[in-house]
Amino acid sequence: MDQNKQLAQEISGDLYNQTFYHGTKAALQIGDLIEVGFKSNYGQNKKAAFIYLSATLEAAIWGAELALGQGPERIYIVEPTGPIEDDPNLTDKKFPGNPTKSYRSQHPFRITGEVKEWKGHSPDQLKTMKDHIEKLRQQGIEAIE
Repeated sequence: MDQNKQLAQEISGDLYNQTFYHGTKAALQIGDLIEVGFKSNYGQNKKAAFIYLSATLEAAIWGAELALGQGPERIYIVEPTGPIEDDPNLTDKKFPGNPTKSYRSQHPFRITGEVKEWKGHSPDQLKTMKDHIEKLRQQGIEAIE
């Protein structure tokens, strides 16, 4: 069996024992679904073929802080409605073994709550990360699908 499919099955079978987060600037409500097909928060703002979530608050904070848009940064607690798999943007390229616990899916995530109090990164950390992302963009390297 393909390793990603096996991982997706293992994770999906253990969904009720794990808290997942989604960082964004979108204003959503408990019970709403986050779905593919909307414009991505990253890259060239194309329609997203996948949606992303993390089992770590740290990764969700980066997601919220780096999301495009003018709204306030938000971190939602989400529940996958179908299989999830490792996020290849991070796990294959930057962090083998998935220590960030970052995943993606083509199935909706249901919002079950919101993390109201969290501490973001320092302005210097944000600038460093945004400069790095801009340098990659100038080299023609963007998030993969």
